[in-house]
Amino acid sequence: MRLDPFYLIVDSADWIDRLIPLGVKLVQLRIKDRSDSEIAAEIRRAKATCAAHGATLVINDYWRLAIEEGCDWLHLGQEDLAEADLSAIRAAGLKLGLSTHDPAELSTALAAEPDYVALGPVYPTILKAMRWAPQGLDRISEWKAAAGDVPLVAIGGLTVERLPGVFAQGADSAAVVTDITRNADPEGRTRQWIAATAGQRGRGA
Repeated sequence: MRLDPFYLIVDSADWIDRLIPLGVKLVQLRIKDRSDSEIAAEIRRAKATCAAHGATLVINDYWRLAIEEGCDWLHLGQEDLAEADLSAIRAAGLKLGLSTHDPAELSTALAAEPDYVALGPVYPTILKAMRWAPQGLDRISEWKAAAGDVPLVAIGGLTVERLPGVFAQGADSAAVVTDITRNADPEGRTRQWIAATAGQRGRGA
């Protein structure tokens, strides 16, 4: 299985409506602190936009809503993984991505037979407080060796300028949040990401 090398992560359907038409092919909807009904409405909007533009939509955390709304992809953190019903998730046909931050978490993730694993933070990140130190580029190659054929997503502090090193170490996809959503020109930065990852398409796991 291959992942698009440019993995956008946003917190609303508004962002998806705004950026997907530019050519983004892989996006995660990561919403916090909203009601289930509000999140379901956001998922429906995001699904429609992604379907119209041939993009893959990944739902973060809310596995029950992802099943109810007929989604194709789900991403879980380690705490969510521990509480989720993997049998129900697989029975619904959802593909699964999992977060990892240390060797123990990677082992736990791989045991769940995910469709990809994410490693982070590669660099310092301003998105949220992390109890893990930045992993650095060398850790990417270690994680890729351990993951084998499972695609590896690098995340945390990534910018267009840092992408060559990330892919050189073996990452299949690079996830981005603030380098786009907090940029003065999100559309322009998105186009830069698309251009910078173009050479990686077709080379994934």
